Amino acid sequence: MSDIVCFKQVRKSFGDAQVLKGVSFSVAPGQVVALIGRSGSGKTTALRCINGLETIQDGQLQVCGRALERGGHNLLALRQEVGIVFQAYNLFPHLTVLQNVKLAPCKVKGLPDARADALAMQVLDKVGMRDRAHYYPEQLSGGQQQRAAIARSLAMQPKLMLFDEVTSALDPELTGEVLRVIESLAAEGMTMVLVTHEMAFARSVADQILFMHDGVVWEHGDGRMLDQPRTPELRQFISSGL
Repeated sequence: MSDIVCFKQVRKSFGDAQVLKGVSFSVAPGQVVALIGRSGSGKTTALRCINGLETIQDGQLQVCGRALERGGHNLLALRQEVGIVFQAYNLFPHLTVLQNVKLAPCKVKGLPDARADALAMQVLDKVGMRDRAHYYPEQLSGGQQQRAAIARSLAMQPKLMLFDEVTSALDPELTGEVLRVIESLAAEGMTMVLVTHEMAFARSVADQILFMHDGVVWEHGDGRMLDQPRTPELRQFISSGL
């Protein structure tokens, strides 16, 4: 099968600041790819380009068979196939968990209410939140809110899931809750790209780890690269405990 994501010498600048300086990597179906690196290394920008939240200025980028560098692509269609979960949960506070999760399938895909309810309960069960379906976000812990946000993305039945430092605002116990959900998705074969500072998690779950530094993929490999870094930059990053 063709790659779900393919970067070829992708460049992206914000004003005079060049953030991506020729990034190349690919993600195969069913693969989990972890992007690691210091703040400002380009990892979150690369992730946002995959979902069309940022547009590239040079190079080639294909996502789910769509060439994003050519312009004129249908972002609505792309985002039905590519789910993204951020550090902030972004749940609608006036809606219950169930209502948050079923909103997009109803509004975007036009699912009848009963089918959307069934789908929402299915994905809430997947993230261990079925018993919180009728709670409001303010009644949930941070870990529960993040799991509800993951369920909301899963309800669109995407081909690809993106996670942008989804545990960085959580304490260790709640972090474990969310990482276990992502781990279960990986075991089910969900294609995922995640930006993370959780090195132990990246080592155990990711098929491929990309260390980004100074706007490029500096090193890449499986979990063993974290034990045997080839460059002083990765060695320093790991030793800093980030």
